[in-house]
This record gives sequence, structure tokens and C-alpha cells, in this order.
Amino acid sequence: MASAFVPLRVNGKARAAPAPVKKDAPVERDARPAPIPAVKAAKIKSAQVKAKAPAAKPAAAKAAPRIAAPKAALPKAAAGVHKPVAFDEMTSFAGSGPVTPEKVREVYRVFAEWQATVPAKEFERKRKEAELLFRRLGITFLVYGKESSTERLIPFDVIPRIFTADEWQIIHDGCCQRVRAINAFLHDIYHNQDILQAGRIPAEEVLINPQYRPEMQGLDVPGGVYVHIAGLDLVRTGERDFYVLEDNLRTPSGVSYMLENRNVMMRLFPDLFSAHKVAPVDNYPAHMLESLRGLAPGVSNPTVVLLSPGAYNSAYFEHVFLADQMGIDVVEGQDLFVKNGHVFMRTTKGPQQVDVIYRRVDDDFLDPLAFHRDSMLGVPGLLAAYRAGNVTLANAIGTGVADDKSMYVHVPEMVRFYLGEEPKLSNVPTYVLRDDKDRAYVLDNLDKLVVKEVHGSGGYGMLVGPAATTKERQDFAKRILANPGNYIAQPTLALSTCPTFVAKGIAPRHVDFRPFVITGKTQTLVPGGLTRVALIKDSLVVNSSQGGGTKDTWILEA
Repeated sequence: MASAFVPLRVNGKARAAPAPVKKDAPVERDARPAPIPAVKAAKIKSAQVKAKAPAAKPAAAKAAPRIAAPKAALPKAAAGVHKPVAFDEMTSFAGSGPVTPEKVREVYRVFAEWQATVPAKEFERKRKEAELLFRRLGITFLVYGKESSTERLIPFDVIPRIFTADEWQIIHDGCCQRVRAINAFLHDIYHNQDILQAGRIPAEEVLINPQYRPEMQGLDVPGGVYVHIAGLDLVRTGERDFYVLEDNLRTPSGVSYMLENRNVMMRLFPDLFSAHKVAPVDNYPAHMLESLRGLAPGVSNPTVVLLSPGAYNSAYFEHVFLADQMGIDVVEGQDLFVKNGHVFMRTTKGPQQVDVIYRRVDDDFLDPLAFHRDSMLGVPGLLAAYRAGNVTLANAIGTGVADDKSMYVHVPEMVRFYLGEEPKLSNVPTYVLRDDKDRAYVLDNLDKLVVKEVHGSGGYGMLVGPAATTKERQDFAKRILANPGNYIAQPTLALSTCPTFVAKGIAPRHVDFRPFVITGKTQTLVPGGLTRVALIKDSLVVNSSQGGGTKDTWILEA
């Protein structure tokens, strides 16, 4: 079923109602996908038909994970108890009890002094005011259920999360390094495949991965940039200890909440904001647009659009918000067409050529001639125009192979192989369940681990072992045994906590962090990001779809 068309005015420009695209509608001959070049064809076929046997591993203890633990030991939940010993970002490891001035870390000292002067009723009043603001702005997301979907507000916590400039530098340098390595990896696997030939990553883990796109083989993308926008999920376990939990490289979301959280926070507590030297985030849309325009295919004044699945997508608010902030049009597949190898947008003034597409549609649905034949969300012939070099897609097709959770374990090796550096941010030790020893260990220790689907997101399809019942763990073990390659497992980390306003007042709650890396001709990491908070006491699940909320994140300027 085609997505609903929602007329929009962006920058005051009205669009004509698009003509519907029929599934069997004829398209120009040159709009059909070009044949895939024979580059590495034999290697691809070999890996897909008969995966190379992995090198024999030295004998190891049953408990050894495939990825060694970082130098500093990770704080974990005590066996059988779902209450990790966590680093508190306001008081360090001060423990429970009242927050006294001597316990407060320097970065939170001004906040603590201000908080002491604000009655609890005022925080509750501001919380309700924030909810009203978000509702008026229409800042919602969809939660998909088995039978229906529900539109919700994401709970907003009125207490900011605060980082020092030095802490931010650790995050900034580590994230930029990681994304550079991932872009180099993607270029390599779609060209010479040096890292596979060197045996640093098993070829079968890449070439038979469902997210690997042979259609991209031999294609030179503008600037060599595959991942234009990346959202890296980080967790903190100590003063200077940050770990990458996940790489989001296909269509990462959350930027709009980062921007709107800041706007709302400045309205709620202008006095608190002015008491801190907070780095701005409102220049993110300008940086993003500059990056996208800079990678346009040989035109001086490129037309950039945002391709959305439509109003029923869970992140549709963000699509409209970002397009409005960048001054570009939101389009759906039915608004675009391909002619003579170029992409055009239907407008009231006639067709307008499109040079850059910031796409929020997954690979499978981008082009029904090349991928999912029943898709009504994409544009027939888009891949052919892309391969001809007449349009830039951000992010590129085929980036999903690098944000697969089973590929995540290899990112540190990508950093070493392509950059000749040691990773500035560590991975969380990870068990890959297609490996017999890893799987045996995980099945024996489900009560201590978190198990995730390799292609899962939003907190769905995962097991938090220490919080699960015996029956839930037994049922999940059956799912693992039925399809081991679909899962990875990690220790239950002691995610750091931040002061959070809850029903009983201000209390620590676990958080994670998603900064956004923009890559074009240069790399930009806007000083901020999306902090997600688990509002339930002792919960480690921060996903908004699972009841988590968000915070404004302040980076203090030096």
C-alpha cells in the first residue's frame, strides 16, 4: 500500500499533488538498473556459495569472549542482582544517601547550588510545561505493536546532563576516528577487499551478510563517503571511561530531539542555562546541509531533498523538522521520478532535478526495480541514476553491513587496519553466538548477560538476563539455538547515572548517549547529542519505545 501523501510547504514553496506511481508503470529504458560490474565477482560468488572456513582458534577457557575486555575492568551487575554499581555523573561513586556539597563533582557544582534553591513543586510544574510544549509542537513518535501502533510523546526530563570540555574531547576524537575507519571499510569491501584478503575479518561474515549489497561493488561514491550521518550509542562507566555500544549507520534518528530538547530547556530554565557556558547545537542543520551540498555530483547550486516513507513512519516528525530547519523539501517516493538517468521532483512549476537525497528509507525499499519489487516507498530507477553518478544518496546504499551487531566486534580492527591507530573508544566485550564456544558460554550464563538480535533496534528482540525470569531465559535460549547467527551477547554494564526528576523527586537514573557525526569534505561533531534515560529505577533499557525518556545534554565550553 502506498504511503499517504502529506502536502507540505517548506520555505514557502508549494508542491503539486504527485501523480501516483503504479507498481507496473513503465519507466524509461535507461532507468533500469545497470548490470553489476564483474569486479570481484568470482570472490563474491565463492564467499556466498561456500563460506571460507574460519581459522582454527587456540584452546581457550570456556568463559573467554571473542573480544578481549578493555584494560579497565567493566563494572557489572552482581550475579543474580539487577542493581549495578554505577558511576554517578553528579557524585562519582559517592554511594547512596543525601547529596552533600563535598560529594558533588565540579562539573555539577553550579547546578547543585541552583537545585538547592528550587522547590520540588517547581520541577513538577516545569515538567508539565515541557510536556505541553512538546505536545503543541507535535514532537511524537510511533510505537509499533503486534496489532496496532500508538503515537506517544517521548518523556522529557527537566534535569540536564552536563559534560566538561575535556570529557567531550574524548567523545569527539573517538567518534570521529571510528567513523573514518568505517567509511574506509565500506569503500574497501565494495572495491579491493584488502581487509578480507588479509584475513583480518572473515570474508563470509561480510559477503554473505544480508546487508551487503553487491549492487555497490566497484561504485565510487562522492568523496569516498558512505556514512554521511552516523549516530554512535555510547555508555559511560567511569570518570573518563566511555564505550561504544552500537553504531547506527543506515538512517540514524534522534537529531530533532537533541535540537528541541535544547529549545525547551532554554525556555524552562533560562537562569540555569545562563549560569553555564553551554556550547550551542542549533548549527547542526547548517552543518548537515553544507555537508550534503558539498558532495553533490558536479553542480554549483544543488537541490537537496529529504526522502521519507511518509506520515506513518515512527520518525516522521523528525523528517519534517530537519527538512524545515535545512530549508529543503520533504518528498516521498511518489514525488520523484527518473528520466534520462537523472532524478526529478514534481513541483507546481514542472520537474526539478534533484542532486542529493538525504534518505530516511531503508535499502530494501529504495528502488523496486533493484530491491524489494513490491515497494511503493522508493523511486523506480533510482539505483541506475545513482550508479551513473547523477545523484548522491546519504547515507549510501549498503552501509548496513557495517552497523550489523555482528560486524560491530570488528570495528576496532578496522581502526588498526585502515588508520594505523589504536581505537580511542573501546567496544563492549561481545560474544558472537554463531561461534560454538561463545554460544555455550552464553547459554550457561544467560542470567548475567544481555542478548540482542544482530539486526534488532528500539529495544525489541533482546533479553536483559539479570532482569528476566527463569522461563523468559529458557524461552530465549530456544530462540538462540534455533538461529544462533542472529544473536550477540554482552555483559550487563553498569551504565552511568544522572540526576533525574521522577515522582519522588530527583534521583539517579541510568543513561546512554548518542552523538551525531557529520561527514562530508570534513568531519563535524556538534557539541551535544541525544541522552536517553531509563526512567524506571534500576532499569537499563533507555529506548523510548520501551518507556525511556530524553534529556538535554550540555557540553561546557573551556
